[in-house]
Amino acid sequence: MYKILIALLVLVSLAFAQDAEQPVVEAPQAAAKPNPVVIIKTSKGDIEVELFEQQAPKTVKNFLDLAEGKREFTDSKTGEKVTRPFYDGLVYHRVIKDFMIQGGCPLGTGTGSPGYSFEDEISDKSLGLDELKVMQEDGGPHPFLGIQSQQQFQTAIIDPLLRKMGVTSQEQLDARMAELEKALAELTVSEAYANQGYVYNDELVSTPPNRGVIAMANSGPNTNGSQFFINLIDTPWLTGKHTVFGKVIEGMDVVDKIGLVEVDPRSSKPTEDVTVISIRRKPLESAVPSTEAEGDSAK
Repeated sequence: MYKILIALLVLVSLAFAQDAEQPVVEAPQAAAKPNPVVIIKTSKGDIEVELFEQQAPKTVKNFLDLAEGKREFTDSKTGEKVTRPFYDGLVYHRVIKDFMIQGGCPLGTGTGSPGYSFEDEISDKSLGLDELKVMQEDGGPHPFLGIQSQQQFQTAIIDPLLRKMGVTSQEQLDARMAELEKALAELTVSEAYANQGYVYNDELVSTPPNRGVIAMANSGPNTNGSQFFINLIDTPWLTGKHTVFGKVIEGMDVVDKIGLVEVDPRSSKPTEDVTVISIRRKPLESAVPSTEAEGDSAK
């Protein structure tokens, strides 16, 4: 009996020894999906743009589908539904030196659209807007807000805050003035923008609107369509108001060249057309690994 037990113990110990000697094979890690890169061919030269597919998936898809003729849109001139490369032949209709260049309007005036609109893709928390107070220690509004006058402060900050509080008359305002003052002192930039109608998605990570980024132009919250702009400088006052969906990786000199063209001072439209010849995706093998910033802050 003892000989049998000893033999069994030896077999078990050998089995454990063999198991211990087996190499540990780790599951292969999936390679990070490269971001798409597009070439914006213009009459002034080529601009290569990396698109932030993870940060703004709907925006990137819309941009690519319009550029490649995969999304139906309404022809601004005929009113018909069509499918063709949207951006081919359009002009940069708004160029402001030391600010940005804007394109993507089918009418060339800044008033055209593809006949639809879609929501913003912005994270206020990753941009740090939830930590910035509207009112600064010096008594003025935070510079991100871009407030230039008392009237603008009333329209952009006070009126939306009063609506949120349910104040609809001077009598109510007089009775709740202390409450208003307290709410204003505690108000963050993120909350002020939310009062204006901006809706944020903190499942995403956003990049600040710095020099070289491409972002959606809009006429207010959730009014994205086809128009876009490329920044010539950092624009912190646009943080949280425009979906940043990529950045220039080659050809920033071309962007700067466009930014210096002569424009009509009334409309900021170039006096000689700067045309988008085409916008096309580069082959996948030439795409770049994702360089989307994680946790970038515009504070």
